[in-house]
Amino acid sequence: MKKKLTIVLPCYNEEETLPDTLPKLLDILANLKQENKIAQDSCLLCVDDGSSDNTWQIINEFNSKGLSVFGVKFSRNYGHQNALIAGLSVAVKTSDLMITIDADLQDDESTIPDMVNKAQSADIVYGVRDNRDTDSAFKKISADGFYWIMKHLGVDMIPNSADYRLMSKRAVNEFLKYDERNMFIRGVVPLVGFKSDEVFYARKERQAGETKYPLSKMIHFALDGITSFSIAPIRIIMNLGLTIALISVFLLIYSLVQHFAGNTTTGWSSLITSIWFLGGIQLIAISVIGEYIGKIFTEVKHRPRYTIEIDQANNIGKVDRAS
Repeated sequence: MKKKLTIVLPCYNEEETLPDTLPKLLDILANLKQENKIAQDSCLLCVDDGSSDNTWQIINEFNSKGLSVFGVKFSRNYGHQNALIAGLSVAVKTSDLMITIDADLQDDESTIPDMVNKAQSADIVYGVRDNRDTDSAFKKISADGFYWIMKHLGVDMIPNSADYRLMSKRAVNEFLKYDERNMFIRGVVPLVGFKSDEVFYARKERQAGETKYPLSKMIHFALDGITSFSIAPIRIIMNLGLTIALISVFLLIYSLVQHFAGNTTTGWSSLITSIWFLGGIQLIAISVIGEYIGKIFTEVKHRPRYTIEIDQANNIGKVDRAS
């Protein structure tokens, strides 16, 4: 019996990309079905993350034509990571294999057949970029720096791998047991374990629409990843505080020596510099600790990750609205 494949697409204001994206993915599904590599009821599942354009209308149009396209519509924007979780939560009810890919298809969809082939012997198949030629110099440096930091914080991540991956049914079921609200999927999936494999591809330029991850969101995303997996920043603050305290002891001794030697003079500049420096350190320390407290505040409330307004996926599994 062939395995059912569901391709999950998080969609946020993708009216310019979906008319081109959905036919391409449907062609890939059709070819895989024709080659008898996946079940005939394999499909696409689009999760509309509270779009303000015609994204839902386009999804609904494809669905009404009887094509293998289904949609789930959020009541508002809940974020890319929650859209992925919702799609997997729906698809896992009836699917054996699930692939997540962004709707802009900057991740090379032509490697999907390779993923399906490698799924014969692996529960997780990561899509990994083999170069960053399409990135700006700043993005290359910042991305490399982010992966370097995460590695040295002890987070097991696949370098140059985003949210383009295949997961088996049991891998998704284990993944969904991770119940935190501040979910950093790229770091959580490797924690699931199971045998994994990789396919390599060159990331394409975005053909239409605007990026959903401008610099501000990328910075927030990176901070979420760091603070969700490590308390190292708090330990760094503690070590910094101890270092400053140690330096202050030596400065105190030095000041006393100079005082008794009669070499002291009024030092307005050094005093102001010290005040500003220590004040800055204190504000940074408070903000880092506050970031962790904020995450605790979010987690203990245990609110639902998302609310579904419209569900076309009844025939591929009942949605767990508070998953």
